[in-house]
Amino acid sequence: MPLISSLSVAASAELTSAADLATGAVPLTVRHAVSLASGTGVGKADRIFHDRRTLAASATEDLDLAGVLLDSFGAAITFARIKGLIIKAAAANTNNVVVGAAAANPWTALLGATGTLIVRPGTAVAVAAGEADPTGYAVTAGTADMLKVANSGAGTSVTYDVVLIGASA
Repeated sequence: MPLISSLSVAASAELTSAADLATGAVPLTVRHAVSLASGTGVGKADRIFHDRRTLAASATEDLDLAGVLLDSFGAAITFARIKGLIIKAAAANTNNVVVGAAAANPWTALLGATGTLIVRPGTAVAVAAGEADPTGYAVTAGTADMLKVANSGAGTSVTYDVVLIGASA
């Protein structure tokens, strides 16, 4: 199955300040966009996983990036490299979504073994490897392939969307 994908992270802003006779402005536009062809080499991806998931109060789950997740057609996915990751916490959440620091076999390529990202309600985090990056974020089956996602507190569940784009080799 061919996979054609694109990822982008963008920010734009304009800072203005009024002076006596004029208003000054400093516009800013930063964009990182990646288009990935189908395949496993540089600038390519051949696997995608996406889902909307809910965790009970204080619950955690480990997303196994090597052989357990299923694609949209029910086929098992084994990532060797992640080229893009998006995690978006639902705006209706009361608690945060915490990503990273699995107890066993943590996926260390992005956050190290103990690092975490806090995704507050209604916010998202995104990572996109460059088109010329030959590695992306490596996944090592059996030793560094667990992406932990946790509900930060008690009392209420959290819902989050996850998108993983990567290569099988």
